Amino acid sequence: MITIRTWSPTAGLVDGHSTDRIPSLLEAPDTIVWVDLVNPGEEGLAVLRDVFRFHPLAIEDCIGESHHPKVEAYNGYMFLVSHGVVPDSTVENFRTRELDVFLGPKFIVTHHQGDSRSIDALAQHLQANPAEMGRGPDHLLYRILDQQVDLWVDVLDVFDDRLEELEERIFHEQGQKILDGIFEVRRSIMRLRRIATHQRETLVRLTRGEFPQVGRDAALYLRDVLDHLVRVTDLAELYRELIGGILEAYLSVVSNRLNDVMRVLTVFASVFIPITFLTSLYGMNFQYMPELQWKWSYPLLWVVMLSMAGGVLWWFRRKKFI
Repeated sequence: MITIRTWSPTAGLVDGHSTDRIPSLLEAPDTIVWVDLVNPGEEGLAVLRDVFRFHPLAIEDCIGESHHPKVEAYNGYMFLVSHGVVPDSTVENFRTRELDVFLGPKFIVTHHQGDSRSIDALAQHLQANPAEMGRGPDHLLYRILDQQVDLWVDVLDVFDDRLEELEERIFHEQGQKILDGIFEVRRSIMRLRRIATHQRETLVRLTRGEFPQVGRDAALYLRDVLDHLVRVTDLAELYRELIGGILEAYLSVVSNRLNDVMRVLTVFASVFIPITFLTSLYGMNFQYMPELQWKWSYPLLWVVMLSMAGGVLWWFRRKKFI
């Protein structure tokens, strides 16, 4: 689907233009053009290639999937790849959705697969405040990135709760299930940290005047977005350390319990070693052995074995092995 919106001081906000009018709209004075491409297909590709004549490498990034946010300068426009959180993402399956943005002096082109909450929020905001579009394409870019980062911040609360839950469970549960849960959360945190770090780098470049398409006023607003994203990256780094600590704590708990089990098994083995020796000795098939014909031999042997077992247990307790 292709949605074309324009704003001008005379006509205000106008929605529903056709693609064949884009060239004339771009040439109209004091007119801001926003083209939103959702699952565009061949028609959207033609708009990027034939109407705007964007660089083939940038178009290739739109068609494919870029795993990292980035920003690049081209002749007369800039190309930005940003990532927003998928609505149904979970801590165990954290996913992001790519948003591609072309920004020029009088236009902004957004390209994405599937619905985008930041794009929908901007469209609703412009319906209520049409004059906002007159502040320029760079201000629209700020609105999109600001909404994306706000949604990133919402995800952090979910990670907080999940890490607290894991910290409590590791001392009461053991097994492959909780270990798999720890590794799933760890994998999501690493993805969160990687994407947020690259996104922060792109915002840093946008705020320091590297691109003429981003004006000074918009750069000031983008600095506020950058502050929020820095908090996201700092928390992502903290979560990485926390999940590493949780994993180490879990392995320590398992190791300590294994040591307890081995201690008990060692005690039992130590108790039965002398008893086994005696039973093996008296189990040998010799005719002439002392005490074989004595009627108290069997009870005496039990007394000796129990005394030896009690002595071993007493010695272990005295040495604080048990």
